[in-house]
Amino acid sequence: MSPFMLFSFVFGYFLLLLAVAWYTSKNSDNESFFIGNRNSNWLLVAFGMVGTSLSGVTFVSVPGTVGTAGFGYYQVVLGYFIGYFAIAFILLPLYYRMNLTSIYRFLEERFGPVSYKTGALFFIVSRTLGATARMYLVVNILQIFILDAMGVPFILTAFVMLLLILLYTFEGGVKTIVYTDTLQTTFMLLGLVVCIFAIMNKMDYSIGQTFSALTDGGFTNIFNMDVNSSGFFLKQILGGAFITIAMTGLDQEMMQKNISVKTLGGSQKNVLTLATVLLVVNMLFLILGGLLYLYAAQNNIAAKGDDIFPSIALGGYLAPAIGVIFIIGLVSALFPSADGALTAMTSSFCIDILGMQKDAISTDKAKKKTRLTVHLSFTVLFFLCVLIFKWIDDKSIIDVILKLAGYTYGPLLGLFTFGIFTKRVLNDRKSLWVCLASPIIIFILDLINNAEWFAKKLALSPETTATITQYSESIFSGYKIGIEILILNGIITFLGLWLVSDKKSN
Repeated sequence: MSPFMLFSFVFGYFLLLLAVAWYTSKNSDNESFFIGNRNSNWLLVAFGMVGTSLSGVTFVSVPGTVGTAGFGYYQVVLGYFIGYFAIAFILLPLYYRMNLTSIYRFLEERFGPVSYKTGALFFIVSRTLGATARMYLVVNILQIFILDAMGVPFILTAFVMLLLILLYTFEGGVKTIVYTDTLQTTFMLLGLVVCIFAIMNKMDYSIGQTFSALTDGGFTNIFNMDVNSSGFFLKQILGGAFITIAMTGLDQEMMQKNISVKTLGGSQKNVLTLATVLLVVNMLFLILGGLLYLYAAQNNIAAKGDDIFPSIALGGYLAPAIGVIFIIGLVSALFPSADGALTAMTSSFCIDILGMQKDAISTDKAKKKTRLTVHLSFTVLFFLCVLIFKWIDDKSIIDVILKLAGYTYGPLLGLFTFGIFTKRVLNDRKSLWVCLASPIIIFILDLINNAEWFAKKLALSPETTATITQYSESIFSGYKIGIEILILNGIITFLGLWLVSDKKSN
Protein backbone atom coordinates (compact mmCIF):
# COMPACT_ATOMS: atom_id res chain seq x y z
CA MET A 1 0.00 0.00 0.00
CA SER A 2 1.30 3.44 -0.94
CA PRO A 3 2.41 5.92 1.73
CA PHE A 4 -0.30 8.34 0.55
CA MET A 5 -3.01 5.74 1.16
CA LEU A 6 -1.65 4.94 4.63
CA PHE A 7 -1.53 8.65 5.41
CA SER A 8 -5.16 9.06 4.41
CA PHE A 9 -6.20 6.42 6.96
CA VAL A 10 -4.16 8.12 9.66
CA PHE A 11 -5.70 11.49 8.80
CA GLY A 12 -9.21 10.01 8.93
CA TYR A 13 -8.45 8.56 12.34
CA PHE A 14 -7.34 11.99 13.58
CA LEU A 15 -10.62 13.51 12.38
CA LEU A 16 -12.54 10.86 14.35
CA LEU A 17 -10.59 11.72 17.52
CA LEU A 18 -11.25 15.43 17.06
CA ALA A 19 -14.98 14.76 16.62
CA VAL A 20 -15.10 12.74 19.87
CA ALA A 21 -13.10 15.44 21.67
CA TRP A 22 -15.41 18.21 20.42
CA TYR A 23 -18.51 16.33 21.57
CA THR A 24 -17.20 15.34 25.02
CA SER A 25 -15.66 18.74 25.87
CA LYS A 26 -18.92 20.68 25.73
CA ASN A 27 -19.54 22.84 28.82
CA SER A 28 -16.09 21.96 30.23
CA ASP A 29 -14.49 24.00 33.02
CA ASN A 30 -11.29 23.75 35.08
CA GLU A 31 -12.73 20.92 37.22
CA SER A 32 -13.59 19.00 34.04
CA PHE A 33 -10.01 19.46 32.80
CA PHE A 34 -8.30 18.49 36.05
CA ILE A 35 -10.41 15.60 37.43
CA GLY A 36 -13.38 15.12 35.07
CA ASN A 37 -15.74 16.57 37.72
CA ARG A 38 -15.13 13.31 39.68
CA ASN A 39 -17.84 11.71 37.57
CA SER A 40 -15.92 9.29 35.32
CA ASN A 41 -17.15 5.74 34.82
CA TRP A 42 -14.65 3.35 36.44
CA LEU A 43 -14.97 0.77 33.64
CA LEU A 44 -14.19 3.36 30.95
CA VAL A 45 -11.24 4.63 32.96
CA ALA A 46 -9.88 1.10 33.48
CA PHE A 47 -10.16 0.22 29.79
CA GLY A 48 -8.67 3.53 28.64
CA MET A 49 -5.79 3.18 31.08
CA VAL A 50 -4.77 -0.05 29.34
CA GLY A 51 -3.74 2.10 26.38
CA THR A 52 -2.04 4.67 28.62
CA SER A 53 -0.10 1.96 30.48
CA LEU A 54 1.04 0.21 27.31
CA SER A 55 1.74 3.04 24.82
CA GLY A 56 3.57 2.73 21.52
CA VAL A 57 6.62 1.37 23.33
CA THR A 58 4.77 -1.80 24.30
CA PHE A 59 3.28 -2.03 20.81
CA VAL A 60 6.71 -2.00 19.16
CA SER A 61 9.48 -2.55 21.73
CA VAL A 62 8.05 -5.45 23.75
CA PRO A 63 7.73 -7.76 20.69
CA GLY A 64 11.25 -6.65 19.76
CA THR A 65 12.72 -7.84 23.10
CA VAL A 66 11.73 -11.46 22.41
CA GLY A 67 14.69 -11.93 20.05
CA THR A 68 17.23 -11.47 22.86
CA ALA A 69 15.35 -12.24 26.09
CA GLY A 70 12.52 -14.58 25.07
CA PHE A 71 9.49 -13.99 27.25
CA GLY A 72 11.75 -12.59 30.00
CA TYR A 73 9.89 -9.27 29.99
CA TYR A 74 6.95 -11.11 31.55
CA GLN A 75 8.92 -11.19 34.83
CA VAL A 76 8.52 -7.39 34.92
CA VAL A 77 4.82 -7.75 34.06
CA LEU A 78 4.31 -10.06 37.07
CA GLY A 79 5.92 -7.34 39.17
CA TYR A 80 3.50 -4.80 37.69
CA PHE A 81 0.60 -6.98 38.86
CA ILE A 82 1.88 -6.97 42.45
CA GLY A 83 2.44 -3.21 42.34
CA TYR A 84 -1.19 -2.51 41.38
CA PHE A 85 -2.39 -4.13 44.61
CA ALA A 86 -0.22 -1.74 46.61
CA ILE A 87 -1.76 1.16 44.69
CA ALA A 88 -5.32 -0.07 45.23
CA PHE A 89 -5.06 -0.72 48.97
CA ILE A 90 -2.39 1.72 50.21
CA LEU A 91 -2.29 4.79 47.96
CA LEU A 92 -5.86 5.15 46.69
CA PRO A 93 -7.45 5.13 50.18
CA LEU A 94 -5.00 7.88 51.16
CA TYR A 95 -5.82 10.01 48.11
CA TYR A 96 -9.58 9.68 48.56
CA ARG A 97 -9.43 10.31 52.30
CA MET A 98 -7.58 13.57 51.67
CA ASN A 99 -9.87 14.43 48.71
CA LEU A 100 -6.86 15.30 46.54
CA THR A 101 -6.92 16.84 43.08
CA SER A 102 -3.12 16.69 42.88
CA ILE A 103 -1.62 13.72 44.69
CA TYR A 104 1.44 15.83 45.62
CA ARG A 105 -0.69 17.83 48.06
CA PHE A 106 -0.05 14.89 50.41
CA LEU A 107 3.60 15.95 50.56
CA GLU A 108 2.61 19.50 51.50
CA GLU A 109 0.39 18.40 54.37
CA ARG A 110 2.92 15.83 55.57
CA PHE A 111 6.17 17.81 55.16
CA GLY A 112 5.66 21.34 53.84
CA PRO A 113 5.71 23.47 50.67
CA VAL A 114 9.26 22.65 49.53
CA SER A 115 8.65 18.89 49.56
CA TYR A 116 5.32 19.47 47.83
CA LYS A 117 6.84 21.43 44.96
CA THR A 118 9.82 19.04 44.81
CA GLY A 119 7.48 16.09 44.26
CA ALA A 120 5.55 17.96 41.57
CA LEU A 121 8.73 19.03 39.77
CA PHE A 122 10.12 15.49 39.73
CA PHE A 123 6.82 14.27 38.30
CA ILE A 124 6.92 16.93 35.56
CA VAL A 125 10.51 16.01 34.62
CA SER A 126 9.76 12.27 34.76
CA ARG A 127 6.62 12.43 32.69
CA THR A 128 8.13 14.80 30.15
CA LEU A 129 11.05 12.46 29.46
CA GLY A 130 8.96 9.28 29.50
CA ALA A 131 6.10 10.56 27.36
CA THR A 132 8.34 12.19 24.76
CA ALA A 133 10.51 9.05 24.48
CA ARG A 134 7.35 7.05 23.76
CA MET A 135 6.15 9.65 21.32
CA TYR A 136 9.47 9.76 19.48
CA LEU A 137 9.29 6.01 18.80
CA VAL A 138 5.90 6.24 17.10
CA VAL A 139 6.59 9.48 15.21
CA ASN A 140 9.85 8.03 13.92
CA ILE A 141 8.11 4.92 12.58
CA LEU A 142 5.48 7.03 10.81
CA GLN A 143 8.29 9.17 9.42
CA ILE A 144 10.36 6.25 8.07
CA PHE A 145 7.53 4.22 6.55
CA ILE A 146 5.11 6.94 5.37
CA LEU A 147 6.24 10.54 5.47
CA ASP A 148 9.82 10.22 4.19
CA ALA A 149 8.35 8.95 0.92
CA MET A 150 6.10 12.03 0.82
CA GLY A 151 9.02 14.39 1.35
CA VAL A 152 7.80 15.54 4.77
CA PRO A 153 10.65 16.33 7.23
CA PHE A 154 10.69 14.79 10.72
CA ILE A 155 10.40 18.18 12.42
CA LEU A 156 7.10 18.88 10.62
CA THR A 157 5.75 15.41 11.45
CA ALA A 158 6.44 15.91 15.16
CA PHE A 159 4.93 19.41 15.08
CA VAL A 160 1.68 18.27 13.42
CA MET A 161 1.29 15.28 15.77
CA LEU A 162 1.60 17.49 18.83
CA LEU A 163 -0.72 20.08 17.33
CA LEU A 164 -3.42 17.43 16.90
CA ILE A 165 -2.96 16.21 20.49
CA LEU A 166 -3.14 19.81 21.67
CA LEU A 167 -6.39 20.41 19.77
CA TYR A 168 -8.34 17.54 21.29
CA THR A 169 -7.09 18.03 24.88
CA PHE A 170 -7.15 21.84 24.94
CA GLU A 171 -10.63 22.25 26.41
CA GLY A 172 -11.86 18.98 27.92
CA GLY A 173 -8.75 17.56 29.61
CA VAL A 174 -9.56 14.47 31.70
CA LYS A 175 -13.26 14.68 30.79
CA THR A 176 -12.31 14.21 27.12
CA ILE A 177 -9.41 11.76 27.34
CA VAL A 178 -11.44 9.23 29.36
CA TYR A 179 -13.43 8.73 26.14
CA THR A 180 -10.67 9.19 23.57
CA ASP A 181 -8.42 6.75 25.47
CA THR A 182 -11.22 4.16 25.41
CA LEU A 183 -11.55 4.55 21.65
CA GLN A 184 -7.79 4.35 21.12
CA THR A 185 -7.33 1.33 23.40
CA THR A 186 -10.00 -0.49 21.38
CA PHE A 187 -8.12 0.14 18.12
CA MET A 188 -4.77 -0.79 19.67
CA LEU A 189 -5.96 -4.15 21.03
CA LEU A 190 -7.81 -4.88 17.79
CA GLY A 191 -4.58 -4.24 15.90
CA LEU A 192 -2.65 -6.57 18.23
CA VAL A 193 -5.05 -9.50 17.83
CA VAL A 194 -5.45 -9.09 14.06
CA CYS A 195 -1.67 -8.98 13.53
CA ILE A 196 -1.17 -12.17 15.57
CA PHE A 197 -3.72 -14.11 13.54
CA ALA A 198 -2.46 -12.63 10.25
CA ILE A 199 1.06 -13.95 10.88
CA MET A 200 -0.26 -17.31 12.11
CA ASN A 201 -2.29 -17.57 8.91
CA LYS A 202 0.70 -16.57 6.77
CA MET A 203 2.80 -19.31 8.39
CA ASP A 204 -0.13 -21.76 8.30
CA TYR A 205 0.04 -22.32 12.07
CA SER A 206 -2.76 -23.40 14.35
CA ILE A 207 -2.78 -22.16 17.96
CA GLY A 208 -1.16 -25.41 19.12
CA GLN A 209 1.47 -25.28 16.38
CA THR A 210 2.22 -21.66 17.27
CA PHE A 211 3.10 -22.52 20.87
CA SER A 212 5.11 -25.56 19.79
CA ALA A 213 7.12 -23.45 17.34
CA LEU A 214 7.70 -20.72 19.94
CA THR A 215 8.88 -23.32 22.46
CA ASP A 216 11.16 -25.03 19.95
CA GLY A 217 12.63 -21.66 19.04
CA GLY A 218 13.51 -21.00 22.68
CA PHE A 219 11.28 -17.93 22.90
CA THR A 220 8.96 -19.01 25.71
CA ASN A 221 11.53 -18.96 28.53
CA ILE A 222 10.33 -16.53 31.20
CA PHE A 223 12.45 -16.86 34.34
CA ASN A 224 16.14 -15.90 34.40
CA MET A 225 17.92 -17.71 37.25
CA ASP A 226 21.34 -16.01 36.91
CA VAL A 227 21.75 -13.97 40.11
CA ASN A 228 24.37 -11.65 38.61
CA SER A 229 22.36 -10.93 35.48
CA SER A 230 20.40 -7.68 35.16
CA GLY A 231 17.49 -9.92 34.09
CA PHE A 232 17.48 -12.10 37.25
CA PHE A 233 13.85 -12.90 38.03
CA LEU A 234 13.78 -11.42 41.55
CA LYS A 235 15.27 -8.15 40.30
CA GLN A 236 12.74 -8.02 37.47
CA ILE A 237 9.70 -8.82 39.62
CA LEU A 238 10.65 -6.45 42.44
CA GLY A 239 11.68 -3.80 39.95
CA GLY A 240 8.40 -4.18 38.07
CA ALA A 241 6.38 -3.85 41.29
CA PHE A 242 8.13 -0.65 42.31
CA ILE A 243 7.99 0.74 38.75
CA THR A 244 4.20 0.37 38.89
CA ILE A 245 3.99 1.94 42.34
CA ALA A 246 6.17 4.87 41.22
CA MET A 247 5.13 5.33 37.58
CA THR A 248 1.41 4.77 38.25
CA GLY A 249 0.67 5.24 41.95
CA LEU A 250 2.92 8.29 42.39
CA ASP A 251 2.26 9.70 38.93
CA GLN A 252 -0.26 12.51 38.60
CA GLU A 253 -1.20 11.48 35.05
CA MET A 254 -2.26 7.97 36.00
CA MET A 255 -3.80 8.90 39.34
CA GLN A 256 -5.61 11.89 37.84
CA LYS A 257 -7.77 9.45 35.90
CA ASN A 258 -8.25 7.14 38.88
CA ILE A 259 -9.36 9.86 41.27
CA SER A 260 -11.78 11.15 38.64
CA VAL A 261 -13.91 8.10 39.53
CA LYS A 262 -16.68 9.00 41.98
CA THR A 263 -15.94 6.44 44.74
CA LEU A 264 -12.89 4.73 46.23
CA GLY A 265 -14.43 1.31 45.55
CA GLY A 266 -14.91 2.13 41.88
CA SER A 267 -11.35 3.38 41.62
CA GLN A 268 -9.99 0.21 43.25
CA LYS A 269 -12.01 -1.94 40.83
CA ASN A 270 -10.51 0.11 38.02
CA VAL A 271 -6.92 -0.55 39.17
CA LEU A 272 -7.39 -4.28 39.79
CA THR A 273 -9.18 -4.73 36.46
CA LEU A 274 -6.32 -2.93 34.74
CA ALA A 275 -3.77 -5.17 36.50
CA THR A 276 -5.51 -8.33 35.30
CA VAL A 277 -5.99 -7.14 31.73
CA LEU A 278 -2.32 -6.16 31.46
CA LEU A 279 -1.26 -9.72 32.33
CA VAL A 280 -3.16 -11.00 29.31
CA VAL A 281 -2.31 -8.18 26.90
CA ASN A 282 1.45 -8.24 27.58
CA MET A 283 1.51 -12.00 27.02
CA LEU A 284 -0.16 -11.44 23.65
CA PHE A 285 2.52 -8.89 22.74
CA LEU A 286 5.23 -11.41 23.63
CA ILE A 287 3.52 -14.11 21.55
CA LEU A 288 3.38 -11.64 18.67
CA GLY A 289 7.09 -10.96 19.13
CA GLY A 290 7.91 -14.66 18.95
CA LEU A 291 5.85 -15.04 15.78
CA LEU A 292 7.58 -12.04 14.21
CA TYR A 293 11.02 -13.57 14.83
CA LEU A 294 9.90 -16.97 13.50
CA TYR A 295 8.51 -15.31 10.38
CA ALA A 296 11.66 -13.20 9.96
CA ALA A 297 13.84 -16.32 10.16
CA GLN A 298 11.73 -18.11 7.52
CA ASN A 299 11.89 -15.15 5.12
CA ASN A 300 15.49 -13.98 5.75
CA ILE A 301 14.38 -10.65 7.20
CA ALA A 302 17.30 -9.03 9.03
CA ALA A 303 15.26 -6.58 11.16
CA LYS A 304 15.27 -6.97 14.93
CA GLY A 305 14.47 -5.04 18.11
CA ASP A 306 12.17 -2.05 17.66
CA ASP A 307 12.41 -2.41 13.87
CA ILE A 308 11.05 -5.93 13.43
CA PHE A 309 7.30 -5.29 13.83
CA PRO A 310 7.05 -2.24 11.52
CA SER A 311 9.41 -3.83 8.98
CA ILE A 312 7.18 -6.89 8.59
CA ALA A 313 3.82 -5.11 8.92
CA LEU A 314 4.71 -2.32 6.46
CA GLY A 315 7.35 -4.04 4.31
CA GLY A 316 4.97 -5.80 1.91
CA TYR A 317 5.27 -9.21 3.57
CA LEU A 318 1.65 -9.27 4.77
CA ALA A 319 -1.65 -8.15 3.26
CA PRO A 320 -1.97 -4.35 2.70
CA ALA A 321 -4.85 -4.23 5.20
CA ILE A 322 -2.44 -5.40 7.93
CA GLY A 323 -0.28 -2.35 7.27
CA VAL A 324 -3.30 -0.10 7.82
CA ILE A 325 -4.25 -1.95 11.01
CA PHE A 326 -0.66 -1.70 12.28
CA ILE A 327 -0.50 2.06 11.67
CA ILE A 328 -3.88 2.71 13.31
CA GLY A 329 -2.93 0.47 16.23
CA LEU A 330 0.41 2.23 16.59
CA VAL A 331 -1.12 5.71 16.54
CA SER A 332 -3.77 4.50 19.00
CA ALA A 333 -0.97 3.34 21.29
CA LEU A 334 0.76 6.72 21.03
CA PHE A 335 -2.06 9.10 21.88
CA PRO A 336 -3.27 7.76 25.27
CA SER A 337 0.29 8.25 26.56
CA ALA A 338 0.89 11.70 25.08
CA ASP A 339 -2.54 13.25 25.69
CA GLY A 340 -2.69 12.09 29.30
CA ALA A 341 0.83 13.35 29.97
CA LEU A 342 0.08 16.81 28.57
CA THR A 343 -3.12 17.06 30.61
CA ALA A 344 -1.55 15.82 33.83
CA MET A 345 1.51 18.05 33.55
CA THR A 346 -0.70 21.06 32.93
CA SER A 347 -2.79 20.12 35.97
CA SER A 348 0.25 19.59 38.18
CA PHE A 349 1.92 22.83 37.14
CA CYS A 350 -1.24 24.90 37.59
CA ILE A 351 -2.23 23.37 40.93
CA ASP A 352 1.13 22.47 42.50
CA ILE A 353 3.52 25.09 41.18
CA LEU A 354 1.21 28.07 40.52
CA GLY A 355 -1.21 27.28 43.37
CA MET A 356 -4.30 27.81 41.21
CA GLN A 357 -6.73 26.06 43.58
CA LYS A 358 -5.60 28.26 46.48
CA ASP A 359 -5.96 31.46 44.48
CA ALA A 360 -9.26 32.95 45.60
CA ILE A 361 -8.60 36.32 43.95
CA SER A 362 -8.34 35.43 40.26
CA THR A 363 -11.53 34.91 38.27
CA ASP A 364 -12.40 31.62 36.61
CA LYS A 365 -11.77 33.28 33.24
CA ALA A 366 -8.25 34.31 34.29
CA LYS A 367 -7.51 30.84 35.65
CA LYS A 368 -8.67 29.25 32.40
CA LYS A 369 -6.40 31.59 30.42
CA THR A 370 -3.46 30.59 32.62
CA ARG A 371 -4.28 26.91 32.22
CA LEU A 372 -4.44 27.18 28.41
CA THR A 373 -1.11 29.05 28.35
CA VAL A 374 0.56 26.35 30.47
CA HIS A 375 -0.92 23.62 28.27
CA LEU A 376 0.47 25.27 25.15
CA SER A 377 3.88 25.74 26.80
CA PHE A 378 4.15 22.05 27.66
CA THR A 379 3.25 21.18 24.07
CA VAL A 380 6.26 23.23 22.91
CA LEU A 381 8.45 21.48 25.52
CA PHE A 382 7.25 18.08 24.23
CA PHE A 383 8.18 19.10 20.71
CA LEU A 384 11.74 20.03 21.73
CA CYS A 385 12.22 16.78 23.68
CA VAL A 386 11.06 14.65 20.73
CA LEU A 387 13.70 16.36 18.58
CA ILE A 388 16.34 15.55 21.24
CA PHE A 389 15.37 11.84 21.21
CA LYS A 390 15.63 11.91 17.42
CA TRP A 391 19.19 13.17 17.83
CA ILE A 392 20.02 10.42 20.40
CA ASP A 393 18.31 7.75 18.23
CA ASP A 394 18.51 4.77 20.63
CA LYS A 395 17.40 1.44 19.14
CA SER A 396 15.53 0.15 22.21
CA ILE A 397 13.29 2.84 23.64
CA ILE A 398 11.82 0.58 26.34
CA ASP A 399 15.28 0.26 27.92
CA VAL A 400 15.70 4.04 27.80
CA ILE A 401 12.34 4.61 29.51
CA LEU A 402 13.00 2.11 32.32
CA LYS A 403 16.44 3.65 32.87
CA LEU A 404 15.03 7.20 33.00
CA ALA A 405 12.29 6.04 35.39
CA GLY A 406 14.94 4.71 37.75
CA TYR A 407 16.58 8.14 37.95
CA THR A 408 13.53 10.42 38.09
CA TYR A 409 10.89 8.43 39.98
CA GLY A 410 13.27 7.26 42.74
CA PRO A 411 13.04 10.52 44.74
CA LEU A 412 9.23 10.40 44.49
CA LEU A 413 9.27 6.83 45.78
CA GLY A 414 11.52 7.84 48.69
CA LEU A 415 9.42 10.92 49.58
CA PHE A 416 6.08 9.11 49.63
CA THR A 417 7.46 6.04 51.44
CA PHE A 418 9.01 8.24 54.12
CA GLY A 419 5.78 10.20 54.51
CA ILE A 420 3.48 7.19 54.70
CA PHE A 421 5.52 4.74 56.77
CA THR A 422 7.29 7.03 59.28
CA LYS A 423 6.13 9.71 61.73
CA ARG A 424 9.39 11.63 61.69
CA VAL A 425 9.37 15.39 61.10
CA LEU A 426 11.32 16.39 58.01
CA ASN A 427 13.42 19.52 57.61
CA ASP A 428 11.33 20.61 54.65
CA ARG A 429 13.87 23.02 53.16
CA LYS A 430 16.45 20.24 52.86
CA SER A 431 14.18 17.77 51.06
CA LEU A 432 14.95 19.27 47.63
CA TRP A 433 18.71 18.79 48.12
CA VAL A 434 18.23 15.17 49.20
CA CYS A 435 16.07 14.48 46.15
CA LEU A 436 18.64 16.05 43.84
CA ALA A 437 21.60 14.25 45.44
CA SER A 438 20.07 10.77 45.21
CA PRO A 439 19.89 10.54 41.37
CA ILE A 440 23.44 11.89 41.16
CA ILE A 441 24.69 9.12 43.48
CA ILE A 442 22.73 6.56 41.47
CA PHE A 443 24.18 7.87 38.21
CA ILE A 444 27.73 7.45 39.53
CA LEU A 445 26.96 3.87 40.62
CA ASP A 446 25.36 3.12 37.27
CA LEU A 447 28.28 4.69 35.42
CA ILE A 448 30.74 2.41 37.22
CA ASN A 449 28.52 -0.69 36.98
CA ASN A 450 27.71 -0.25 33.27
CA ALA A 451 31.06 1.23 32.28
CA GLU A 452 31.24 -0.86 29.09
CA TRP A 453 27.92 0.56 27.81
CA PHE A 454 28.94 4.13 28.57
CA ALA A 455 32.37 3.62 26.99
CA LYS A 456 30.78 2.40 23.77
CA LYS A 457 28.36 5.34 23.74
CA LEU A 458 31.36 7.68 24.07
CA ALA A 459 33.11 5.79 21.22
CA LEU A 460 36.23 5.05 23.28
CA SER A 461 38.89 2.76 21.84
CA PRO A 462 38.45 -1.04 22.27
CA GLU A 463 41.51 -1.18 24.52
CA THR A 464 40.20 1.58 26.81
CA THR A 465 36.74 -0.01 26.88
CA ALA A 466 38.20 -3.41 27.83
CA THR A 467 40.24 -1.87 30.68
CA ILE A 468 37.25 0.05 32.03
CA THR A 469 35.05 -3.06 31.82
CA GLN A 470 37.60 -5.13 33.74
CA TYR A 471 37.71 -2.61 36.60
CA SER A 472 33.89 -2.38 36.66
CA GLU A 473 33.45 -6.15 36.91
CA SER A 474 36.05 -6.43 39.68
CA ILE A 475 34.34 -3.73 41.78
CA PHE A 476 30.88 -5.32 41.55
CA SER A 477 32.06 -8.97 41.28
CA GLY A 478 30.13 -9.38 38.04
CA TYR A 479 26.82 -8.08 39.44
CA LYS A 480 24.82 -5.99 36.93
CA ILE A 481 22.33 -3.39 38.08
CA GLY A 482 19.00 -3.68 36.23
CA ILE A 483 15.62 -2.06 36.77
CA GLU A 484 16.11 -2.34 40.53
CA ILE A 485 17.94 0.98 40.13
CA LEU A 486 14.59 2.61 40.97
CA ILE A 487 14.51 0.79 44.32
CA LEU A 488 18.11 1.77 45.09
CA ASN A 489 17.32 5.39 44.26
CA GLY A 490 14.28 5.30 46.53
CA ILE A 491 16.30 3.78 49.38
CA ILE A 492 19.03 6.42 49.11
CA THR A 493 16.38 9.16 49.10
CA PHE A 494 14.68 7.59 52.13
CA LEU A 495 17.96 7.42 54.06
CA GLY A 496 18.79 11.00 53.14
CA LEU A 497 15.38 12.19 54.37
CA TRP A 498 15.93 10.25 57.61
CA LEU A 499 19.18 12.14 58.18
CA VAL A 500 17.49 15.54 57.81
CA SER A 501 14.53 14.67 60.06
CA ASP A 502 13.94 14.13 63.79
CA LYS A 503 11.69 12.07 66.03
CA LYS A 504 9.17 14.75 67.01
CA SER A 505 5.57 13.78 66.44
CA ASN A 506 4.11 15.54 63.39
